[in-house]
Amino acid sequence: MTDLEDRIGRALRTAPTRPSPDLFDRVVESVDADRRRRRALLGAAVAGAAVFAAATAAVLVLTPRAQNGDLVMPWWILEVATTVVLLVLAVWLGPFIKRFGRAYAADVFHDNPLTGKSYIVLTDIVYYLIFAAYILFSMQVAPQADWHNEVSGAVTSQQVTYELERVGGILLVIGILHGLNIVLMPVLGRLFSLNRSLSGSPRRELPDEP
Repeated sequence: MTDLEDRIGRALRTAPTRPSPDLFDRVVESVDADRRRRRALLGAAVAGAAVFAAATAAVLVLTPRAQNGDLVMPWWILEVATTVVLLVLAVWLGPFIKRFGRAYAADVFHDNPLTGKSYIVLTDIVYYLIFAAYILFSMQVAPQADWHNEVSGAVTSQQVTYELERVGGILLVIGILHGLNIVLMPVLGRLFSLNRSLSGSPRRELPDEP
C-alpha cells in the first residue's frame, strides 16, 4: 500500500465530526445580515431615485422658456448638475472599489495585516484628494469663450461636450490609478514581507580577524 492510499484510508476511517453548537445561530445571523444588506441597497436605490427626481424637477422649474416655448437652460445649471454627478461618483465609487479590494489587499499583505489596513486607508485618502482636486480644477464660475454663449448664457453643444469630458476625465484618471495600484500592490506587499523577515532574522556576527 502506498503512502497516498494509507492516508486516504486513515481519512475514511476517521470518526465523523460533530456539527458546531452555534452553527444554526451563525446561519440565522448570516441570513439576517443578507436581508439587512438587501434592504440597505433597496433604500439607497429609492433615495437615489428620489434625489434624481427632485433634481430633474428643480431643473425644469429653474429653466426658463424661450418665446416659442422651448426650454432654454442657463449654463450654470448644467455646471452645477455635472459637479453633483462628480460628487455622487466620488461617494459611490470609493466604497465600491474598497469593498472588492479588501480580499485582494488581504491576500497581498497576508504577512502584514496591519500594513494592509493602513495601505487601504492611505489609498482612500489619496482617492478623495484626487477627486476633490479634479472637481475644483475643472469647475467653471463663468461662461467660457469656446462655449459661444457669452451673450445668451444658455447651454450650448460645446458646453455639453466639456461637461462630458469632465465626467469621462475623472473616470479615466481613477481607472489608470486603480490599475497601477493593482499592479504595484503585490510588489509592495512582497517588499514589506521581505523587510519584515530581514528585520526579524538574527544578525550574523563576523568572525574575529586573527
